[in-house]
Amino acid sequence: MKKILVIRFSSIGDILLTTPVLRCLHRQLGAEVHFLTKPAFAELVRHNPHVQKVHATGKLDARILSTLHSEGYDAVVDLHKNLRSYRVTLALRKRSYRLKKLNFRKWLLVNFKWDLLPRISIVQRYLAAAAPLGVVDDGLGLDFYLPKEMPVLPTSLPEHYAVFAIGAAHQTKRLPFGKMREVVKMIAGEVLLIGGPSEKEEGEALASALPEGRVKNLCGQLSLTQSAMVIQGAKVVLTPDTGMMHLAAALKKDTVSVWGNTVPAFGMFPYFGKNENRSTIFEVEGLRCRPCSKIGHSKCPKGHFRCMELQNAALIAHAVNQAMNQPV
Repeated sequence: MKKILVIRFSSIGDILLTTPVLRCLHRQLGAEVHFLTKPAFAELVRHNPHVQKVHATGKLDARILSTLHSEGYDAVVDLHKNLRSYRVTLALRKRSYRLKKLNFRKWLLVNFKWDLLPRISIVQRYLAAAAPLGVVDDGLGLDFYLPKEMPVLPTSLPEHYAVFAIGAAHQTKRLPFGKMREVVKMIAGEVLLIGGPSEKEEGEALASALPEGRVKNLCGQLSLTQSAMVIQGAKVVLTPDTGMMHLAAALKKDTVSVWGNTVPAFGMFPYFGKNENRSTIFEVEGLRCRPCSKIGHSKCPKGHFRCMELQNAALIAHAVNQAMNQPV
């Protein structure tokens, strides 16, 4: 049995996209798998049966490096590949396997619109980093495991509902308020809004703009695990390119994703594995300014925000309604 440390410090989506590697290392090699991340994201892998220990740290000091060194790892799989992760591999002095980043190709696409990116998920590139250890893609998609003792939700859940994740780390990944209202108005069923504390006020405004009472705002009320519980019970999840999109994919939910300044070509699209695709993607194609960033901006650099303003609200709502009508 090998003892392997996997490194991915952030963020929600990136960590969920590493879970096929964790599963394959554990199942195929019989390895004892440890995971190094930031405390805010430990919950994503804490209950994963393919991870035997989670090391959560906000600072790489001598104490945590000594703790990691004392574990006696056989190998390190670095799926972050930055200065912090390099510092860990240097301190451990073990054979390391690193993600091959495509930052230059992404830079070419953002700045010159030269698309040299492979049409594969970043999951395949994560697995390629670990392939020298002997793992192969099992095609089973992402994992997220809820704890055995579930937290109490702040509200009861309807029998049939859609989840709309209205937030994102960057404004240019989010639908504008007017477009969100337009979409939600055409969804034929109950809708639960999820997001962080910064989306609470906008969620309230969106819910109150539709007086039928079928839209409930849960923004700012849920932990990561509680958000997963709400997503698990949903028929479909409507989301921008954000962590909740990948959480929905990990929970095998029908996912309708709306893309603004980023593009699926970066490899961060919803991933369901080899034999299943429950993803519907909406993006405004043909815009010469898109993608304008591999991450996002606080506002549209061009000022027009056409990548979101030109989204077809009727088609997005139709995709959600189709998923709502599917049997459980």
